[in-house]
Amino acid sequence: MGKSSSLERSAQPGCVYGWLDERIGLEEVMALAKEKEVPQHSHSFWYYWGGITLFLFLVQLLTGVLLLVYYQPGANAYDSVRQITYDIDFGWLIRSAHSWSANLMVLAAFVHMFSVFFMKAYRKPREFGWWSGLALLGLTFVFGFSGYLLPFDELSFFATKVGLEIPQTIPGLGPVIVSLVQGGETVSAVTIQRFFALHVVVLPLVFIGILGFHLWLVQKHGNAVPPGEELKPESERRSIPFFPNFFAKDLAMWLIAMNVLAILASMYPWGLGAQADPAAAAPEGIHPEWYFMSQFQVLKLFGRWMPGALGEYAGMALFGVGGLLWALVPFFDKDSKAGLRARAATWFGVLVVMGLIVTTIWGYAEV
Repeated sequence: MGKSSSLERSAQPGCVYGWLDERIGLEEVMALAKEKEVPQHSHSFWYYWGGITLFLFLVQLLTGVLLLVYYQPGANAYDSVRQITYDIDFGWLIRSAHSWSANLMVLAAFVHMFSVFFMKAYRKPREFGWWSGLALLGLTFVFGFSGYLLPFDELSFFATKVGLEIPQTIPGLGPVIVSLVQGGETVSAVTIQRFFALHVVVLPLVFIGILGFHLWLVQKHGNAVPPGEELKPESERRSIPFFPNFFAKDLAMWLIAMNVLAILASMYPWGLGAQADPAAAAPEGIHPEWYFMSQFQVLKLFGRWMPGALGEYAGMALFGVGGLLWALVPFFDKDSKAGLRARAATWFGVLVVMGLIVTTIWGYAEV
C-alpha cells in the first residue's frame, strides 16, 4: 500500500492504525512481515519454542515489576514476601505466576536449544544465532539462581549455599566470584541486596541487548530447515507467509502457554517455607533447582570416585570441556551433507540429552 493510501486512512475519523502509520510507518513493517516466509515441513512444530520462550520472558518482566511494588531486599526480604503471599490481594497469584513462568522459561529454552541443535540450525550463516542463544540460556540460568534466594526462606537459603559451592571450585576465579556475589563470608542480607541488583537491573539490561541481537539474526537469516528438507528440490519445499499465517499460529501457541501457566499458578501456588536461620543446620535432602540438578549430581558422583578437591576439579573440567564442545559445534559440523561429522554431532547431542535426563532423575532419586 502506498503513502497516499496511508494518508487517506489516517484522515478517517477514529482510524488509529492510519494515524500511527502516517507517523511511524506501520505499512512498511507489515509489508516486510508479509514478505518473510516460514518453511513448512514435518518438524515445523519446533519453530514455536523460541516464541514461547520469549512470551515467558515477557511474563517474567510484567510479574517482576508488580512484585517490585512490595518486595524489600535485605533484612526485610522474607517479611515482604510473606506480605505479598498472604496479605496483598492476588499477591500469591502474581508471585506464583512469576515463579512458574521462570521454570517454564528454562524448560522452553532447553527445548528450543535442542531443536536448533538437531535441525543443524547452527551451520553457516547462523553461527552467531547459536552463540547468542547459548548466551541467553546461560543468562536464564543466572536469572533463576539469583531470583531463587530473594524470598530468603529456609529452602532458598540452603539451596543458594549449595549452589555457590559449585563456582567456588573453579581454580583461581571461583573464590573471587563467590566473594563478589555473596558480599561476605556467608549468605546474608548483603547477599540478597547483591542478588536483587543483579536480578532486576544488570541481568535484564544484558539479556534484552543480546535478545535484540538474536532476534535480528533470526530476521536476517530466516528459519533453518532440517537436513532432510534441504535435500529436496526447491519446487517441492513448502512455506507460509510469516504474517498473518505463522504469526497467528505463534499467537495460538502463546495462548496455550498462558493457559498452562494460569493452571499451574492457580492450582499449584508457589509456597513459602520458614524464614531462613543461618545458624541452623541444613535440612535433610537440600538440593538446587531442577535445572541445576544434573550438574549437582555429577559433582556428587565425582566426589565419590575421587574424594576431596580432585573430584570437584574433575567435575568442573568436565562441564568446561563439554560446554566448549557444545558451543564450538558449528566449526565441527559445517557440511550440509549427512557425512561422518554430521552424524557424530547428532550422537553428541543425543548423549548430552540422555546424560542430562539420567543424572537429573538420579539426583532426585538420591534426595
